[in-house]
Amino acid sequence: MKRKAQVDLTTGPMSQHFKTLAIPAALGMVFNTLYNMVDIYFAGRLDTSAQAGLAIGFMVFFVYVAFGFGLSSGVSALIGGAIGAKDKRRARRLAGQALSFSVLISLVLMAVGLWLSPVIVEFVSEPGPYRTAATRYLFLLQLAIPGFVVAYGCNGALQAQGDTATMTRALFVAFLANIVLNPLLIYGIPGVWGGIGFDGLAVSTVMSQTGVMAFLLWRLFDSEVTDGIRRAHFRPRLETFGALTKQMLPSSFSLQVMIISGFVVQYALKGFGGHAIAAYGVGMRIEQLVLLPILGVSIAVLPIAAQNFGAGDHERVREAFAFGVKVALVFMAITCPILWLGAPYALGFFTKDPAVQEVGVGYLRFDALLLPVYSMLFLINSLLQALKRPIFVLWISIYRQGFGVAFFVWLFLTFRGWDIWSVWFGIGTSVVTGLILSLIIASRVSAKEIGGLRSAAPAQAST
Repeated sequence: MKRKAQVDLTTGPMSQHFKTLAIPAALGMVFNTLYNMVDIYFAGRLDTSAQAGLAIGFMVFFVYVAFGFGLSSGVSALIGGAIGAKDKRRARRLAGQALSFSVLISLVLMAVGLWLSPVIVEFVSEPGPYRTAATRYLFLLQLAIPGFVVAYGCNGALQAQGDTATMTRALFVAFLANIVLNPLLIYGIPGVWGGIGFDGLAVSTVMSQTGVMAFLLWRLFDSEVTDGIRRAHFRPRLETFGALTKQMLPSSFSLQVMIISGFVVQYALKGFGGHAIAAYGVGMRIEQLVLLPILGVSIAVLPIAAQNFGAGDHERVREAFAFGVKVALVFMAITCPILWLGAPYALGFFTKDPAVQEVGVGYLRFDALLLPVYSMLFLINSLLQALKRPIFVLWISIYRQGFGVAFFVWLFLTFRGWDIWSVWFGIGTSVVTGLILSLIIASRVSAKEIGGLRSAAPAQAST
């Protein structure tokens, strides 16, 4: 007998839904971060070239993984809407189509990656051992693309049903497996097998992520949304594939724009020395850890708002967004002072270089003022996806992380001459103006789709 959907997000206390969804989602991202840190640790144990090759290789691989993230949010929005509308047939068909679509996307990305990955590596590296390491790492890692993309497609279908715990469990087990597989594959077993060296990092990822995919597939086929699914539901339908593409691409491209933004900032910082780039890199890691709970809240907003939007309960969509904002602001009121005061200690954990610490503390304290802005941006993105308007997420990202960062950093560096603070103020200006743009877009979209962010429009309220 099929297990039922864990949560009916169209009824019940909003606080309970956020607790059920946000906490596992945030923990999942913690385990994902720890997973990557294990790879970095063992690469560093080999040599500097291995660590540099891993860094470049994973940066390129993330371009492909971004399609999986975009697919997850798109599937969650579409299936969540169908579940909210109590249309089990459409939800079941979407689940089958999502799996077929994820397999197709995986095959296309693998084919493109085999040709494109070496080209990108050559563009961002110089000839030498670390370029060779990056190329080898990426070649093997192509086999992990289905594991990521199909797994995230399954995760979107599970999230739509109110299940964020399955992915968390999978990532936790993958993290533990990576701790065992990395040294086993790199160094082997003394007296029995010599290991495969650096290649073991990629093989470990392929094995563990394939396991994640298998577990999520099992849980999806044991869920209510696939109850009664037939072979015909997996047969590609252009209309449904088009809807999935429309939901996936904006989110995927917005993540890729984020990668470009990181390159822009690093390019601006290189004139201030290697310690500035190192400080920014460490500061970004600390920032990501601080923002994990808010990312969990924003992930929870998507299925809750999607289900209630599908059910036509617009007031509950607004309630979900407002509750997410309240949680984020309370959390930021606690976190921002802690980050401001604890910045020197946080930097000291990652580096002992005084120059890196000085620049990094300045960045983190400036960043502490921006954390509430980031929180609002994440929540608005989830709301727009739930309302099936993901294209606006892409436009906001292009402005904030593409044009905004490059333009405002250049502006401050050229006309104000604030040294390294010009870069921080450039980032801050792009973030704040990006929030203003997001609020304008969210207000207009919500006014059209649900009668506004705060309350229903008068004409709608009177009907």
